[in-house]
Amino acid sequence: MSYLVLARKWRPQDFSQVVGQGSVVRILRNALSRQRVPHAMLFSGVRGVGKTTLARIMAKALNCARPDDNPPCCECDSCREIAAGASVDLHEIDGASNRGIQEIRDLKENIRFLPTKCRYKIVIIDEVHMLTTEAFNALLKTLEEPPAHVIFMFATTESHKIPVTILSRCQRYELKRVPFPELRDFFAKVAGAEGVEISTTALEMIAREAAGSVRDGLSLLDQVFSFGDTRMTDEDVRQVLGLVDSQVFFRLTTALLAGDLGGALAILDRVCAAGADLKRFLADFLLHVRGLVVSKVVKAPAALLDGSDREIAALAELAGQHSSETLYRLLEQLMRGAGELQYAPQPRLALEMLLARAVQSGQVLPVTELIARVDRLLADGGGRLAPPEVVPVQLPNSAPAAAPVAVMAEEKKTVPPEPPPEPAAPINLPTEPLRVEATPVDLAAAAVPLSESPATYAPPKMVDIPAGQRDVQRDWDEFVGYVKERQVWLAPILRMCARVRRQDNELWLKYENLSDGLVLQEAVNNKLLTELAQDFFQCNLVVKIKKRSGGESDTAETAGPQEERRLLGNDPLVQMATDVFGGQVVGVRTGPGSRVEKGGGVEL
Repeated sequence: MSYLVLARKWRPQDFSQVVGQGSVVRILRNALSRQRVPHAMLFSGVRGVGKTTLARIMAKALNCARPDDNPPCCECDSCREIAAGASVDLHEIDGASNRGIQEIRDLKENIRFLPTKCRYKIVIIDEVHMLTTEAFNALLKTLEEPPAHVIFMFATTESHKIPVTILSRCQRYELKRVPFPELRDFFAKVAGAEGVEISTTALEMIAREAAGSVRDGLSLLDQVFSFGDTRMTDEDVRQVLGLVDSQVFFRLTTALLAGDLGGALAILDRVCAAGADLKRFLADFLLHVRGLVVSKVVKAPAALLDGSDREIAALAELAGQHSSETLYRLLEQLMRGAGELQYAPQPRLALEMLLARAVQSGQVLPVTELIARVDRLLADGGGRLAPPEVVPVQLPNSAPAAAPVAVMAEEKKTVPPEPPPEPAAPINLPTEPLRVEATPVDLAAAAVPLSESPATYAPPKMVDIPAGQRDVQRDWDEFVGYVKERQVWLAPILRMCARVRRQDNELWLKYENLSDGLVLQEAVNNKLLTELAQDFFQCNLVVKIKKRSGGESDTAETAGPQEERRLLGNDPLVQMATDVFGGQVVGVRTGPGSRVEKGGGVEL
């Protein structure tokens, strides 16, 4: 007889042999005992957790010839035929290779007939998500109202790919990954039954590599048993599975967090010399650093980590020596470098550069430590610098009272002023003395403690400059040009203004069409125009827009000939013509006698 691999040899034959799926097993047993078995069941989960196995056990339990309190019996003819795959009433289909609509039609035709020997006809479709859309649609009506002697069982690893119409007609059972302790104990049981002596550490490495899959773990265990004799060492398991000793990760982490880049590179060199896959090495190192972070922030890390109590205790001890920020930074650097390593032409060089960046993670200080250091520095130094010394400097040709200038003197040493050179020409200075004062710098105020708000900055007040140099009426065109140099879009709006007038500190703009000056009524644009008017006319002015009320202007002023000429000169078409031809409006003549025909054109 050919050799039977462990994954098939140790496949469970009844509910008591199923590993790590206690909740699902309880539901199925209760459904059998209470006669509440659904006509369609869907088993979903990752690979190797027992989806198809539970479907077969359920098929044996439904057709068991010796129904008792704990079916199946695994001894009757029906149970033996189903276990051997020879039952004519069990239709097990691979959804990946029988995924078309024709296969579903043949299946529907077959299940119309009563079972030959068993109580039920069982249809098991593995990897059901591989069926086509047409096949699913052909199955819908039969799945909703199947014959009384037919029960459907589906298994899939990707339940999100199954149409909702199919999911709604099935009772779903979500199988979880098998916990690490249960996998380790089950593999120890298998090793004892196979007559192989293997250490607990080696079994933990195999269970960790299985990642919750019983079938994957049994395949690895079968491979390890083929490598050695009746006794397997930890080094044998590492060599077969291509793993790195966990102590290497501890030493590498210690070197990185201590800032020892040379030690970290030496460890990496030994790993490369041993022939380890660098991508796999970095993936395992990422899991190790994740264990450090979990041990730092979780009170009971054993529930989230796959490892022995000794390894978890070592992770917690190492994590307790460093801050959370440092461990976060190290994990972030490694995760970013793992993506770069996937496409690196020279993986070792990329990994060495990653370690060089990760060394800086040990230099991260918590914010609380930085604040404490600043507080100690302020307490030792008093928190305030000495005020600057004011050194009088005599300016040439200045007013009789020399202007004292504040100069920051280092180490409180006054530098005597040098005699000023003779000026080539007299310099006219202001009659008032010039004085620049510097206030002392307060380090405590600059530090801004968290409990206090920073001081509010007060802008300097504007100095009133007497008006009289520029007139609003006379210099309006010049003001429009001034605005055009700074805000091009604003100048055409000002040219459309029909009348301007100053009243006290208010600059009134009148528009024949209120929509022309509507944009100037917005707060942002009004503020901008006010600032430009204050800069040009050198006085405090507030820009106001003349509004209409009920179709009439709110002022009794009417536009005379001068306003009419100004309106024509500021017409957008006229301004466009002057801009295109580079000319300017010299004069505007209005009235019926002002139009002069010249070559078919009109001169303004």
